Amino acid sequence: MILKVVTGNPHKAKEVAAYFGDSVKVEHVKLDLPEYRGEDVAEIARGKAKAAYDAVGGPLIVDDTGFYIRALNGFPGAYAAFVLDTIGMEGILRLMDGKADRSAYFETAIAYIDDDGISTFKGRMDGEITESPRGEEGFGYDPIFATDGKTLAEIPLAEKSAVSHRGRALEEFKKWFVENRL
Repeated sequence: MILKVVTGNPHKAKEVAAYFGDSVKVEHVKLDLPEYRGEDVAEIARGKAKAAYDAVGGPLIVDDTGFYIRALNGFPGAYAAFVLDTIGMEGILRLMDGKADRSAYFETAIAYIDDDGISTFKGRMDGEITESPRGEEGFGYDPIFATDGKTLAEIPLAEKSAVSHRGRALEEFKKWFVENRL
């Protein structure tokens, strides 16, 4: 079976393919989906799934990720991609200047859609904001988000895929997918 991963971000598709390995053939479908606004990443992912299904058809997954920083009252939350595009990691680090509490978490929701409807699966990863970017791997906020002393950009993709917010959401999805669709 082919699982289509619909995203404009090839890094996400690569993470999904790395997660599944040879067990499922993953096909990246490059499509820029509307950026829905809301507080719940699962609802945003559901909206993206509907749009992707209308454009592409067939069984597919999309995801949405929020980045929640305690000292900033949960900002940027579900607006993580917009904030990264506008103020970047550097802007987040400036906002965090002088903050003692640097705790944060990522939450990813994966939405799977086929002729039977939409199902969503969430994963969360807790960590902290570093003082400065570190590492060469990953994408997005990975160089400033650390867990167990390493940023996500310092962790090889296979290891990151096993422990990340996206990896945890994929694990939930995979359990359901194997039981219900394979």
